[in-house]
Amino acid sequence: MVGGGPGAFIGPVHRMAAELDGRFRLVAGAFSREADKSAAAGRAWGLDPDRTYADYRMMIEAEAARPDGARVVVVATPNDTHLAVSSAALRTGLHVMSDKPATRDLAEALQLARIVRESGRLYGLTYVYTGYPMVREARGIVGRGELGAIRKVVVEYQQGWLSRPIEREGSRQAEWRADPARAGVGGCIGDIGVHAFNLAEFIAGDRVERLCADVSTLVPGRVLDDDANVLLRFAGGARGVLVASQVCAGARNGLRIEVFGEKGGLAWSHERPDRLTLDWLDTPTQVLHAAAPYLADPAAARIPTGHPEGFIEAFANLYRDFAAAIAEASPEPGLAPGIVEGVRGMAFVETAVSASREGRGWVDLTEEPI
Repeated sequence: MVGGGPGAFIGPVHRMAAELDGRFRLVAGAFSREADKSAAAGRAWGLDPDRTYADYRMMIEAEAARPDGARVVVVATPNDTHLAVSSAALRTGLHVMSDKPATRDLAEALQLARIVRESGRLYGLTYVYTGYPMVREARGIVGRGELGAIRKVVVEYQQGWLSRPIEREGSRQAEWRADPARAGVGGCIGDIGVHAFNLAEFIAGDRVERLCADVSTLVPGRVLDDDANVLLRFAGGARGVLVASQVCAGARNGLRIEVFGEKGGLAWSHERPDRLTLDWLDTPTQVLHAAAPYLADPAAARIPTGHPEGFIEAFANLYRDFAAAIAEASPEPGLAPGIVEGVRGMAFVETAVSASREGRGWVDLTEEPI
């Protein structure tokens, strides 16, 4: 693992998720730029001191030379180092599982896509919400045509933790997210807007072709955006609305999606992730429950129906997909998002931010060649 050291949120999440099924084991890490902090993280996680490194380049080189060396590198760093770490690992013959977004900007994402293709190694991206069993059930329902032709997609992701300028009050998590040199061109839209965008395309099984964006900064003095409202047009004709905000005071992690077709609609909420609601035009509402025998893939859930299953398990499903792809020598990471989704996420961010700044109204979301 690169990054994820003391004080980090996402590093321990990656570790727990990767190890949940026994398909991966954390054996080495460069957890911090500060050698003492990296060593402390290694000790806390029970690693051999010889396999805790002060620099990721040193780690990749050393692990690649060991007969029992690491086979996968997890990237759990801020956006500005994603390209460098991922490319170093891939070029050394290691697979990569990266935290989202793929890179700091679209140009870097396209560069990374070329490196992935040339390396012949797997690249996965933790758009974690695609790992929830009921999100995958929703995708299947849409894909089987049960809702009819899709007409409308509404996705919202609202948080309130940046309602104050805490990036200027010592919050390390906020500092890098509010810094364009580290986060990239997008603030809120790059942090959580890409999740909403990815989720909409994943469930709809269709790609956004055009968008009209209002990307704003509402907290005075903040450099990057903290609120985004985007209209979407899908290739298949559906219309969509995407709302992402980190200044909705009181909101916690309010991710929700609704997809409507000719015959009915479905709704999924991250606050009740084990349920999927289906509303039909002429018949009663249905509520589907995770792990129930009537689902297309009951085994996608890990525990019996009615038991809570959440964020760590969804993360672990992506790692399970990734492990299976490695074992089968697959060129793609299964249902786990990969570099294609990484490039699309960065194209969405840059297109929405530039169109909003320039007041251009509806613009094309160009399909980038990778």
